[in-house]
Amino acid sequence: MRDSADPCLREIHPEARRGIQLFDAKEYFEAHEALETAWKDETGPIRDLYRGILQVAVAYYHLLKGNYVGARKMFQRCRPWLAPFPGHCLGIDLAQFTCDYEAVEQTLLRLGPRGLGEFDPTLLKPLPRVQVGEGRGW
Repeated sequence: MRDSADPCLREIHPEARRGIQLFDAKEYFEAHEALETAWKDETGPIRDLYRGILQVAVAYYHLLKGNYVGARKMFQRCRPWLAPFPGHCLGIDLAQFTCDYEAVEQTLLRLGPRGLGEFDPTLLKPLPRVQVGEGRGW
């Protein structure tokens, strides 16, 4: 069991919550903006989680705009920020999230820059959630 100092058991920043809701609504640019606010406000290690999620949002945004290079770059950048966190953090199922965005990235790589018009946007899934206790779940 994690102790109360565990950053994954803290309350989520209100702008991060809003950013994740925007991410779920596939409003990726706006999700990035809200998550960036949370990232800038946060001083602890959880800021890296916000940064990783916002970079996936930017990758999805670039992908939908047909920017192959931008999407690839953001997928590469998000990994170091998300990797240190456990499978569940702040009520987010990060293990499933990683599987989801890696599947999108693999599809991007398979399609290549000229095949982006064939990308299936239904592959872009909301952030999966887990219950983490009273008042902390989604």
